[in-house]
Amino acid sequence: MSGFAIETNQLTKDYGDGRGCHGVTLTIREGEAFGFLGPNGAGKSTIVKMLTGLIKPTSGKAQIYGHASGTIEARRRLGYLPELFRYPDWLTGEEVLAFHAKLCELDKGAAKRRIQQLLDEVGIGSRGRDRLKGYSKGMQQRLGLACALLGDPDIVFLDEPASALDPVGRYEVRELLARLRGQGKTIFLNSHLLEDVEQLCDKVALLNNGQVLLEGKVCEVLRQQSIWRLRVNGYTPLAAERIHLMLGTAAAVSETEAGDGTVWIELELEDDEQIGLINYLLIELGMTIYEVGKTQSRLDEWFMQAVTGLEHRGERR
Repeated sequence: MSGFAIETNQLTKDYGDGRGCHGVTLTIREGEAFGFLGPNGAGKSTIVKMLTGLIKPTSGKAQIYGHASGTIEARRRLGYLPELFRYPDWLTGEEVLAFHAKLCELDKGAAKRRIQQLLDEVGIGSRGRDRLKGYSKGMQQRLGLACALLGDPDIVFLDEPASALDPVGRYEVRELLARLRGQGKTIFLNSHLLEDVEQLCDKVALLNNGQVLLEGKVCEVLRQQSIWRLRVNGYTPLAAERIHLMLGTAAAVSETEAGDGTVWIELELEDDEQIGLINYLLIELGMTIYEVGKTQSRLDEWFMQAVTGLEHRGERR
């Protein structure tokens, strides 16, 4: 066994109008939470539909736990919550789940226990006996998540699973997904909510115009944006020159007046150990250091830096 839950090799879908995706190669290990990012129209949902077997690729290959995507063996291992889903509003939540339990070939006893467990886990509870016409969009999204988890899948594909939820609902869903990851489940998450991806995912990839631009571990992506801020008194041009010599003339260093006679120095560092050397240098030059802190880097900053200036096919193109 390769240890990979998902493997794609030059996966391509050509719709003939410039859309789709081209030459996408990904490897996602078992038990990883993977965040798939990109502007609207980048091709993220197309890739998910190929991985789940809903559409066939024009060329290239995709495997789910070693089985070709779309085969029965691959489909038995996955659950899927699409971005756009519809359930008959005259059914109750329990009835929707019971129907999906039959599709998963669960026996009646196991299905009943599993349905009640999931209704509680996704935050629907006793509202599962209500008809869907009385559900909010957020409630319907919770029900869709329960449907995706019904067969106890090894991998869960989630396309914008929290887009209709309020902050409390987002937190609850994020906690549920974290528990699933803790159980060894593999999670493939399409989301515009970068805070959720940052807190949940181990790896991320950025798609633009159907091609993967960047990919890496979340911790490595954020480490690249390691920024420190110091508030000091007695800052001089000599200090600025010495900092540049220490870090290199191309180092990102900026200074702003704090308004009380002190100066804020902002440094982008490759190695956090460098901050100790900077502190020593400033003290050696006779400065007083009032504050030192690391700015929390954010995935949205990385995303914006990566796509700024690029052409991308949006909803209006």
